[in-house]
Amino acid sequence: MKIAIIGGGISGLSTALYIKQARPEVELHIFESKPNLGGTMATRDIDGFRFEIGSNGFLSNKPDTLDLVHAAGADDLLLRSSDDSRIRFIFHDGELQRLPESPPLFLKSRLLTVGGKLRVAMEPFIRAKRDDADETLQSFGYRRVGRQFTDVFLDAMSAGIYGNTPPMLSVNAAFPMVVALEREYGGLFKGMLKKKKKEAGPGGVLMSFKGGVGSFVEHLRNIIDAEFHIGNGVDRIESVNGRYRLRHGNAALDVDRVVLSTPAYAAADITADFDTALSAELAGIDYTPISVVGFGWNDLPHPLHGFGLLTTGASRQEVLGVLWDSSVFDDRAPDGRKMVRIMIGGQRQPELALQSDEDLISTGLRGLKSTMGIDTPPDVRFVQRWERGIPNYRVGHMARVARIRALAAQHPGLYLNSNAYDGIGINDCVRNSRLAAERLVAEL
Repeated sequence: MKIAIIGGGISGLSTALYIKQARPEVELHIFESKPNLGGTMATRDIDGFRFEIGSNGFLSNKPDTLDLVHAAGADDLLLRSSDDSRIRFIFHDGELQRLPESPPLFLKSRLLTVGGKLRVAMEPFIRAKRDDADETLQSFGYRRVGRQFTDVFLDAMSAGIYGNTPPMLSVNAAFPMVVALEREYGGLFKGMLKKKKKEAGPGGVLMSFKGGVGSFVEHLRNIIDAEFHIGNGVDRIESVNGRYRLRHGNAALDVDRVVLSTPAYAAADITADFDTALSAELAGIDYTPISVVGFGWNDLPHPLHGFGLLTTGASRQEVLGVLWDSSVFDDRAPDGRKMVRIMIGGQRQPELALQSDEDLISTGLRGLKSTMGIDTPPDVRFVQRWERGIPNYRVGHMARVARIRALAAQHPGLYLNSNAYDGIGINDCVRNSRLAAERLVAEL
């Protein structure tokens, strides 16, 4: 039995590990078109500063990634964030304001007016939506918590998680648990109180890995028993006598099962000749451009006491946010030195993400000065551009994914699994990978 996984990011690697643990006898092939595994999970070391090219970790309030780490025997790699990571800021109305962490702090916060706070307090009395129709995060927010809360808190949150804006995001696809609270309990506050009584558990803690997220990718590479085809992507797949033929460069490989763990646009290219309808639906998932600019200082007066900041659209800043990485994880910068990563572009200003490296650095420096007052020249610079960085979960995304699943089901032994469909976070990717592996193994 030969199984191929196309795509060597966290989704592909997690799927591979779970398959091999369940069926160690299968012959497994992992294809990755880029020269390195991990996808957006990679760490770049520059003079002792460790810059993540994408996500810097995951929350422990879901068990998925922690379970994967344990299954991989990598518990000793886990790195807990510092207590500073709970201190977060929003740049709004021309100033940096601390994100309130409790109801009393919310009441004292200047992020909303008295009227805006009263509107939030009315949320338990707002009638629940009666249908399951998809809607934007903006529409949902305006209905339940009001315009001000949406334009400040939800706007900053959508930028920080998805690089997006409330009018463009499907709340059903991007925040299904929030929608479930309204549907099941009639409101957000009612739902949160009832769930808290049921679960009585602590909130999640941001976790990462010693040496950066890339260290875990390397660990998976070393323990997964598979033939790796790195820098050797699959160009297309064909159906041949009930099996799948993978064309990669001038070579071909026939396999019994295929897991497509690539971005949707790459999956569309691979399936273009195989199934035009499936390819077209996959191509319909667009991506948000975003760039990461990192700076490191040997000596920076700013204390960087906290996790970082997010901006709102109304603040008219050139940056989406600034992550104070050296304060969040203690091994990201050499002792006594400091570093930040800046997010630029997104759906708010996509053209900014596509600038040259030099212009991105200039944009990042301006963003630091205008939001934090930092004008100290950095000693180290880092740039990572993602022209198609984050899947854009627009209204209609869930219906499209349902069509994609239905089309893929017409090809027994073909599976789709990446962050393009059901969640972009590491926990989401790992959970969906485990489910995909379980389904594949059950159907062998």
